[in-house]
Amino acid sequence: MATPHPFVISVRDIVRKPGQMREVYETAPFGEKIGEGLAVVLPEQPVDLVLRLESVHEGILATGTAGVTALATCARCLTEFDLDVDVDFLELFTYDGASESDYLVVDETVDMLSVVRDAVVLALPFQPVDRPDCSGLDPETGERLEPGTDLVPEETIDPRWAALQDFAQDVADDPSEDDAQASKKE
Repeated sequence: MATPHPFVISVRDIVRKPGQMREVYETAPFGEKIGEGLAVVLPEQPVDLVLRLESVHEGILATGTAGVTALATCARCLTEFDLDVDVDFLELFTYDGASESDYLVVDETVDMLSVVRDAVVLALPFQPVDRPDCSGLDPETGERLEPGTDLVPEETIDPRWAALQDFAQDVADDPSEDDAQASKKE
């Protein structure tokens, strides 16, 4: 028989005993890479789980928090950094699965792996930044900009519209019709 994952927790002592409660503290890795894109949790990264299991009439109510460190890449400057992710969750594991989406108490155990994994994945940012004032990269040199740098890019004109720029200058140099009419009225 395969060894169950550390997040498969026995609830034998509180099954079908409404009002009974116990707390569980567990630290274990997911065992697989979690997340995609710019923020991921590596397979060997430990997850700290603080869990409160309460027996209710319908099943076992699991309330808790999980903390893990993700490896992230700044969306602005592409620097890798560690990102602390803390999540809260609340899930009911039922004795009888009324619907397909219910989590179940199986063999007097609850499998917290998918609950914790889903909560962590939802907490990972799509565009993480290493610091709030990150200015990103210089578009010309590719060097990391110092915090607080306001980069004002040079305005380049599309060559297809360059002829219109000359036209705008010619119009500005000519006296306008409004000025000519204003002098006639005086």
